[in-house]
Amino acid sequence: MQRSLVVKLTCGADATADLERTAQALTVCTTAAAGGIPVRLWLTGDAAYLATPGYAEPLTLAHSAPLADLRDALLALEAISVCTQCAARRDLTPDDLLPGASIAGAMGFVEQVMTDGAQALVY
Repeated sequence: MQRSLVVKLTCGADATADLERTAQALTVCTTAAAGGIPVRLWLTGDAAYLATPGYAEPLTLAHSAPLADLRDALLALEAISVCTQCAARRDLTPDDLLPGASIAGAMGFVEQVMTDGAQALVY
């Protein structure tokens, strides 16, 4: 059975604590992906903005890789999903997202976390 990692990020980067959670989620995802583990990052709430151009680029956190670089590594794997309802509440459409990100519903998340061998984390 192949193991996989599904991470849900529930915050944007408005406060230092949120920025740290964002960095942790991106770091865990990219580290797992570099280790050959299939990864999916689900963005909910204000985290949905991470999948839009220009949001992650100004974000910095001491002792962390640039958040835009971490995000871009996951985009290259087409491993980012944005919650359908969260996107709608923020007037985001597929055209607003960076290449490699998609909008998907809760059933997609449920299916992924219920797959044999899946490990789900929520930040």
